[in-house]
Amino acid sequence: MMTEQLYFPLLSLLIGLPALVALLLALLPRERHDLLRGVALGGTLVVFGLSLLVWFLFRPGAAGFQFEEDMLWVAGLGIHYHLGVDGISLPLVVLTTLLMVLAVLSSWRAIQEGVKAYLVLMLLLETGMLGVFLALDLFLFYVFWEGSLIPMALLIGRWGSERRVYAAIKFLLFTLAGSVLMLVAAIVLYLWGGNTSDLPQLLRTLPGQLPFALQSWLFIAFAIAFAVKVPLFPLHTWLPAAHVEAPTAGSVILAGVLLKMGAYGYLRFCIPLFPEVVPYAVPWLSILALIGIIYGSLVALAQEDIKSLVAYSSVAHMGFIVLGIFALNSQAMAGAVLQMVNHGLSTGGLFLLVGVLYERLHTRRMSDFGGMWARVPIFGSFFIIAALSSAGLPGMNGFVGEFTILLGTFHVNIAYAAVASFGIVLAAWYLLTAVRRTLFGPARQGNGSLTDMTAREILVMLPIVILFFVIGLFPNWFFEKINPAVEVLAVQSPAPQVHVQLGK
Repeated sequence: MMTEQLYFPLLSLLIGLPALVALLLALLPRERHDLLRGVALGGTLVVFGLSLLVWFLFRPGAAGFQFEEDMLWVAGLGIHYHLGVDGISLPLVVLTTLLMVLAVLSSWRAIQEGVKAYLVLMLLLETGMLGVFLALDLFLFYVFWEGSLIPMALLIGRWGSERRVYAAIKFLLFTLAGSVLMLVAAIVLYLWGGNTSDLPQLLRTLPGQLPFALQSWLFIAFAIAFAVKVPLFPLHTWLPAAHVEAPTAGSVILAGVLLKMGAYGYLRFCIPLFPEVVPYAVPWLSILALIGIIYGSLVALAQEDIKSLVAYSSVAHMGFIVLGIFALNSQAMAGAVLQMVNHGLSTGGLFLLVGVLYERLHTRRMSDFGGMWARVPIFGSFFIIAALSSAGLPGMNGFVGEFTILLGTFHVNIAYAAVASFGIVLAAWYLLTAVRRTLFGPARQGNGSLTDMTAREILVMLPIVILFFVIGLFPNWFFEKINPAVEVLAVQSPAPQVHVQLGK
């Protein structure tokens, strides 16, 4: 309790600082590009440092929320400004702040027009994403949810590729449709909960009071909103266009953080608020997750555009995460939370590397690549490592997350685990195919002047690669913070509630 009182405003500072830096950028001259970039990078570094402070001060044995801040926001309506962090949100907060630093650094030379507006939107986006992971009031959560939507749509629509406006509008329409359903469900919960939208209070008063039919409809509304964001098959069709057309940093944040908001929503809202409905929804959501794993992998395998390949791989990998969440045991859930971080790192790294290639060759077609290893061995090494991480090579981060998800799923349904395991084989197939077509084989004409990664580009990739191995070799450093939170969420099921502790 002493820690929470001593660092009472820490979460507000974490959320508010990016917005304050954005305001500062808005006051600076638009033609001072290097100054704008330096201020934005410095701001994101400070926010990352604050998130690390939260990480190290977080008590790993506690299951509840820590560093809570709770005050009435709209007193007449009983809406709270309530923030808190637990073992589910903590890794996602640190992931968000790290990827934002790397996104700003990766944009240093890639964005030459509208630099000021671009950086302001990136920092506002960071505020929205951090608010989503820290908000403990339904309406506050909704404000941050929508607050992260608008900057991303503008980033795609202004700084994206040829079909950027189409991709931005599609992204906006899909996510807004889901958000409306979530808002309606939140209003109903607010009225049934005695005119309060405070999540901990709702969790204390609502269970057992909501009629099963109403609970079912509310679960469906929330589940669709989060399925769009994940995105879960068949609501995934906005994702490839948004990924392909977005600027490199936009793709990194979209894959690394925004997709996780949907999976996080299942853990934070759907499972604890509607426990009676969840067991009936498990088969449907699990099957959709399995379809996404196989479909996303097969479509990725057929892609000629390397950025499209990485985009469709996200559909498959997010399917694993949803499967782990709805295995409903603490082992698979813990694996799903860790896999959110793993996917953000590995797919974010792949998008960064695709951006490096595109800046040099101005093409993403794999038929234009080939034979690059001799010319760009540093790039090639990073690309192979990122591909192996995404494919789940033992000793790396992807393996730990997928293994715990599959093990937890196996306790519940062997058939689900078997089908998901086939998805791992497909992932290795399309990722190694991309490596072969990009780095090996005959060299293509026009690639003779290709230069290797610069010091700045290496600096962007190094933290990601280090974390590949830190998580892969020392997963208990992360599970000790994740386990208590998911054990509280784990719903009674035929599967044993296995505590995740690898390496012992």
